[in-house]
Amino acid sequence: MSRSFVIWGHFAEITGGEDVRVISESQLAAVLAGLPDDPRVVAGGNFATPDRALRILDETVARYRLFMLNAQKGVPDRDGVVLETPFVGAGMRGREGLRYFPCRLSLVPNLLKETLPPDVVLIQTTVPASGAVSLGIEVNILPAAIEAVRERGGLVIAQFNPRMPFTYGDAVLPADEIDYAIEADRPLAAPEPRPRTGVARRIGQRVASLIPPEATLQLGIGAIPDAVLDSLRGRTGLAVWSEMFSDGVLALERAGALRPDTPITASFAFGSPELYAWMHRNRRVRMLRTEKTNDPALIARRPRLVSVNSALQVDLYAQANAARVRGMIYSGFGGQTDFVVGALHSPGGRAIIALPSWHPKAEVSTVIPRLAGPVTSFQHSFIVSEQGTAAIWGHDASEQARQIIDHVAHPSVRDGLREAGRELGFHLP
Repeated sequence: MSRSFVIWGHFAEITGGEDVRVISESQLAAVLAGLPDDPRVVAGGNFATPDRALRILDETVARYRLFMLNAQKGVPDRDGVVLETPFVGAGMRGREGLRYFPCRLSLVPNLLKETLPPDVVLIQTTVPASGAVSLGIEVNILPAAIEAVRERGGLVIAQFNPRMPFTYGDAVLPADEIDYAIEADRPLAAPEPRPRTGVARRIGQRVASLIPPEATLQLGIGAIPDAVLDSLRGRTGLAVWSEMFSDGVLALERAGALRPDTPITASFAFGSPELYAWMHRNRRVRMLRTEKTNDPALIARRPRLVSVNSALQVDLYAQANAARVRGMIYSGFGGQTDFVVGALHSPGGRAIIALPSWHPKAEVSTVIPRLAGPVTSFQHSFIVSEQGTAAIWGHDASEQARQIIDHVAHPSVRDGLREAGRELGFHLP
């Protein structure tokens, strides 16, 4: 695709850098109208979606493919739009025709470069300063997407938002990498507060007891990882190397639990306006691209790396399903597989799966005899519920199954699980 578009509007001068083509929304629509048929568009996901630029795209282009990670509500939903993702968020979940690509998060950049090359990349950034912008709270796969679209001769379009925090590391992007930009001063989206239940608190306390002194933490998304962080506020000497973080990490920082000489390293973040304000021009925070944060080899270099992730189900083989509900895709691999492998190879590291023993809405056990669908991760160090802790690593298969039944499963289903386990060949009392 040629980049020889007509340029409208004024030029915003950047101190020490190149000019950025800042155009109006109607002019952006004219640019997008010149795209080839059925282009692939990669847009920032999570809570950094360039919503206004995406709306203009949807109003202008009849047919296109939209690739996003963890897309939130408000994603276009109409004939002519094909949604693509390796990690399903609330905005794509249950959509008819969704193209789900099973893929470890660390390998998504390769997916974009080799299999799903983009024609356009839409990003939300800070306003330019000293010849650069920052991707702020969402680095993730975006640097790789920008490199892939450059190889293809496509476009990088930014939504400049003065409320986006300026973060460092791989978040910093030379302004001349941007072809066109629109201006949009608007609050960043934030996740809805999750209620902290008694079950989550009990699980959080159990998991915290498994985390050794001076550990490096990776925690996933949800009430249970948040509860784990709550339970660690009295510690000192901890560090964070994670694909993402939220307000719980800020609470650890303010409690003095984190090593002051070690940067908080992640690839994306989402949380409260207070979190975003704290991240702005804060050298304590280092935002890296997914290929680095989620590389199992780099994870394994960090001593005592403890990976804490949730699951929808576990089975007696100590396998976790964090991706599918009743056979339908709910989320995806995400970074769980990357961090489980990295943590197991880390000196003194541990890979922990934490989940409630009972699903209150569905009224079913989260521990089942055998997973019916694809496995998200396996061979963990521990599996934890509010009932107790099952030690997995180093035990034979029957002992693993026994511990899961006795310490993780809800008491009401233990007898049935033992019977099912014997039929599967486990030696259970």
